[in-house]
Parts: sequence; C-alpha cells; structure tokens
Amino acid sequence: MFFRALRRGLGGSPLPYVWVPEWHKTDHGLHLHFAIGRYVPRSTIKAAWDVPGAGFVHIKLLGDLPVGSGSVAEARKAAGYLGKYVTKSFDQERPRGLKRYDVAEGFGPKFRRLSGRSADEVVDKACSLMGAEPSWCWSSREVEDWKGAPAIAVRWS
Repeated sequence: MFFRALRRGLGGSPLPYVWVPEWHKTDHGLHLHFAIGRYVPRSTIKAAWDVPGAGFVHIKLLGDLPVGSGSVAEARKAAGYLGKYVTKSFDQERPRGLKRYDVAEGFGPKFRRLSGRSADEVVDKACSLMGAEPSWCWSSREVEDWKGAPAIAVRWS
C-alpha cells in the first residue's frame, strides 16, 4: 500500500525500489529500509506513509560518493546499505527460499544463461553483453585448497 501511494504521489509512473524489513533492536517493532532509484522529497514519502499507527519516517542520504560517480556507483552504495539488513536474522524459522527483501514488480534482476567451452569464453561473452571489461574478477582457481565446484565471480562498475 505504501509503495502504491508513493508512486501516486510521484505522478503514477513505474517506480523502481527495493525494501528490507528489520526488527528494531528495542521494543519499537518491525520497520523497513528501502531505496528508490531517484530523489523523493521527505514530504512525499511522509504523505504516502501517513497511516494511523504506522510510525514515523526517517530518511538517510546515502552520500560519500565522488562527484560524477554515476548510477551504478549509487546503486552499489544503496545495495551495501540494504545488504547489512538482508543478512540479519529474523529470529524465527522461515520457509526455505523465502527472500529477506523484495523489489518493485517488473524491476527484478533478469536471468541470462551463458555457456561456452571454457570459463574465459563465458566471461568474454558476459563482457560483450555488459559492453565493458569487468572492474573486478575472482576465480576459485586462485584459492590453493579450494574444495568446492569451480566458481567465478565477476563485477562491472
């Protein structure tokens, strides 16, 4: 209901967001952290949240980025902020596979399957899709006593 009201308050266009619930450390109950893909005035957020008994609105600017960082760096900053809440325990059993976060409908990550004769070939295909070389790459080949299946992690800034 909140995100629908927020979208209406912003003109009704689709609004990308991600949210994470968290139990407050004291007795304040459940609250949520969210990030959206644009600046929204506090008054607009407060108006959308204004439900009796819903609590209060607190906004934190995720700054400390160099000028001209761009949308990818901004998204990484928001993901880092929300990531610490995703990893917190809810102190209750949850069905296997239930996520600790959610995203706006239609804005979830898209799955792409790539295949090749080697890991390097697959990374090359991913670079073509991304239009750039990765800014960071890790391979289980770098770990001397790696016990699991071969793994590669690649990131583009």
